[in-house]
Amino acid sequence: MTIGQTQKTSLVPALDRAFEILDCVTASTHALTAADIAKKLNLPRSSVYNILQSLCQKGVLFKDAENRFYIGSYIMYWAGKFEEQQGVIKIFQEIINQYNNLLDYTITLSTLDSQTGEVVFLDCRTPQLPLCFNFRAGVRVPAVFSATGKAMLSTWLIDDIKMMYGDSLPPALTPFSVQNYDRLFEELNSVKQTRVSLDDGQLREGMFCIGTYIRDKSGTAIAGIAVSLLKHEYQTKRMEVEETIIVIAKDIEKRLGFKS
Repeated sequence: MTIGQTQKTSLVPALDRAFEILDCVTASTHALTAADIAKKLNLPRSSVYNILQSLCQKGVLFKDAENRFYIGSYIMYWAGKFEEQQGVIKIFQEIINQYNNLLDYTITLSTLDSQTGEVVFLDCRTPQLPLCFNFRAGVRVPAVFSATGKAMLSTWLIDDIKMMYGDSLPPALTPFSVQNYDRLFEELNSVKQTRVSLDDGQLREGMFCIGTYIRDKSGTAIAGIAVSLLKHEYQTKRMEVEETIIVIAKDIEKRLGFKS
């Protein structure tokens, strides 16, 4: 390595190798053995073997009776989820501007990452004077503090929520952030009755978000939609916004194939 040249390092070498192996199996015109893969990638056989076993256990790869490897069915689950999210985003973008009474407000579309307990923003329509909060796609926030997160969690079993978060909820972001299961379940029970969830300054003081969930054709809540307002807007426009976002959510659900 010459002076001034930096060596590219990986934070998770085993993960990089797993992707190299998947790319190798995918690109090959014929099925490969572990020895074939190790030779093509110039990697230690023991390392390749261990990664292959893990990928097979997860269903990402499949091994036949002759110890040759193929892409497994679990890839279809990932592909389906990607296609599902893209479908929701497209529909959201197509219909959101049809509701003139919400043009002055930030409207977000998000999904729930069940591995981390976070909401992930998928898309956002922001007015000319946006709120001082980063709602861009890809941003993550704790689901228990967000309107869309609580909307989607309201469709979950209590035991599943506790299993996801463990003994305690995420650290508070503001003095208003929900901090125990009793209060959280009170909020979720209210959402079950009304289909409307509320972030009353739990993500950012002074910001109020009204949300609801969006179901796919199977009836599963796969996304959430929310409108963000300042306190004075929330006090005067709450009922109108609640009614409108439910109409929007049902419109999206209908186009996704959901039937009540």
